[in-house]
Formats: sequence, C-alpha cells, structure tokens
Amino acid sequence: MSYILQIDSSPRQEGSHSKTLADEIVKNLMIKHNSLAIKTRSLNASPLPHISNETIEGFYTPVADMTSKLSEATQLSDMLIKELSLARTLVISAPIYNFSTPSCLKAWIDQIVRINHTFSFDDSGFQGLLPVRDAYLALAYGASGYAPGEAFSEMNFLEPYLISLLGFLGIKNVHVFRVQGTTGDTQSVELERRKVYQALREQIQGGVSND
Repeated sequence: MSYILQIDSSPRQEGSHSKTLADEIVKNLMIKHNSLAIKTRSLNASPLPHISNETIEGFYTPVADMTSKLSEATQLSDMLIKELSLARTLVISAPIYNFSTPSCLKAWIDQIVRINHTFSFDDSGFQGLLPVRDAYLALAYGASGYAPGEAFSEMNFLEPYLISLLGFLGIKNVHVFRVQGTTGDTQSVELERRKVYQALREQIQGGVSND
C-alpha cells in the first residue's frame, strides 16, 4: 500500500513547531487522498548512525563484489531507501539550526543519497531515481525574515538545500510551508501559525481528490 512518509527531525517530543506543522500537512493530505496510510520516522526518538568508511565503500562497490562486512554496513541504507521509494508523498519537518539542517536529518540524508539507488550518473549527467510524487517541507524558524527576499534569506541554508537535494533525487514537486518567529510572544506565534495553516489548507485541499 502506498503511504505518506513523515520524517521528523526536531529533538522536541512536545511543543515542536516544525512537527506540529508537518502533522497539519499530513492531516490535510489524508483528507485529499483518503486511501493513503501514514508512516512516521522520528530521527531523534530513533537516531541513525552517521555513515562510516565501510558504508561509503559499500555504496561504491559493485553488487558482485560486496562482502558480508560491506553488506552489513549498507543494510540500514538499503532499508531507508526502500522505505522512501515506496512512499507516494514525503513530508519532512525541520527546525533551522545554525542556519542549516539538524544533524539527525543530515544523517538520514547521507544514508539515502546513494548512487544507482536514488540517483545515477552517466555521460549525460545526473539523474534522480526516486519515484516519490511530491514532497512537503514543514520548516520552523526562531526568528522572522528567512523567507525568499526577506532580510535573513541569505542565511537560510536549510530551505534551498532541501529543495535542491530532493530535486536532485528526482522529486520535482516540492512544497514549502514555514512558521517564522517561533521565539516571539505567544500571540504573535499563534497568528503566524494560523496564517500558515490557512495557506496550506487552501493549497493542499484545492480540488479534493479521494485517490
């Protein structure tokens, strides 16, 4: 059965703005596509190891030459890539950390970006191999001004990185929703949240589909 894969990267188990936003995206996706299941992976509740020398060696070793040690080193990558490849839709929640991605999300990325599995390379260049139809980014920023054209947009290495990465892997339809100013006063944060939730409801549910 096809499903929505939700990848959460905030260390907060309660009160995470990015995860709450991702949950709202998933809720609206399931209204539009009510036959879809949901599969969630919390990268902080179940941390992934960083890739090792053996992992990298296994990534570039032909199948016929794989040893048991290299197969073991790439087993996690195999599982995560299969989980991702079977998803219809990908939802990633992430707070901006020091202008970029949380380390747990980068660990997941390093496991799933793999030649001849999620991308290929030949004389014509790179080709993304993931069959995932759409991706949604649920992003949270402690300060305001990170959106394109705003004051801190040049310091936002989270959003353009994720969009470029997913496109490189073959996911061309990437939708971005962001909550900014999450360290502000409660009223301001609530107004921001309501504005973003209204926008995502309009975008996702525009033309209801039950496929």
